[in-house]
Amino acid sequence: MNKKMTGSNKTKPVFTIGRYFKNKFGEKVYKIPISISGFTCPNIDGTVAKGGCTFCENDSFSPNLQKKKPTFKLHPSKPENPYLNEQLKQLEVQFLATKNKLEKKFGVGKFIVYFQSFTNTYAPMATLKALYERALEFDNVIGLSIGTRTDCVTDEILDYLADLSKDKEIWVEYGIQSFYDITLEEINRGHDCSSMKDWIIKTKQKGLKVCGHLIYGLPNETQEMMMESLRQTLELNIDSIKFHPLYVVKNTMLTKDYKRGNFIPITEELYVDTVVKSIQKLPDNISVQRMTAGIDDPSLLSPMWCKNKHQQMLNIRKALLKVGLYY
Repeated sequence: MNKKMTGSNKTKPVFTIGRYFKNKFGEKVYKIPISISGFTCPNIDGTVAKGGCTFCENDSFSPNLQKKKPTFKLHPSKPENPYLNEQLKQLEVQFLATKNKLEKKFGVGKFIVYFQSFTNTYAPMATLKALYERALEFDNVIGLSIGTRTDCVTDEILDYLADLSKDKEIWVEYGIQSFYDITLEEINRGHDCSSMKDWIIKTKQKGLKVCGHLIYGLPNETQEMMMESLRQTLELNIDSIKFHPLYVVKNTMLTKDYKRGNFIPITEELYVDTVVKSIQKLPDNISVQRMTAGIDDPSLLSPMWCKNKHQQMLNIRKALLKVGLYY
């Protein structure tokens, strides 16, 4: 990696996903996030649990989401999908709108289509193939990144993605959150740690790239527990990682615990310190895709420091510089 001088100290760049793409493709590559109506989750629709994760705003708690179209929800066991043509149209409209903005602002030439919202393998194979293959047909798209859960992939899906990866850049993004079963039960995750590990290992064995998502500040977790979840994540030979703080928004199960005083969100100081310590633990080959997250709208209840992502990033960057890293 290149070295950069900051004052009298040498600093090393954090290996970001942007640097990974630049090294591999020789130019900037941007991920275009896509949100397709009709996708849901097995612990929202009652397959493995009811109500969704405690921090997730979904139509179990939000009347506004219930009013959104379509009311039809995908399920792997139901091969029919009367909404597929509309979903393909959504995919195209969202992709082109973001692509045009990125090209004008940054002159970007290559893109990854990122299926982001809800669980993007939780659908019939015919639907998945139609959406993924349409996305790969767009101009200058070099690959896909698919956000999902480890209990929502199958050997058939992984084999199909592995076949696509022979010619394209294919990533699977798994919401790990924590490697403590007690925490997963507390947040109503609907699966345990051992099954997560099994499917992440299997995904890697298929030759696919894996990005793991960790949430810091989950109920009753100490910094030591957060770092242990990181350690176990790294043992699985993942390729990239995202860090998120847990914040409370309206219309969630977590809202009730917060208002009763049963949940106290993580402080910014502890979050920044944990992220910096985590990045220091990363092997050189594991890229960082996200260091924090936030939401700047009235649905945010706490912590209010999550309202200003720009300030969060400034604080993280300052903390990284103190340990010889720059982002």
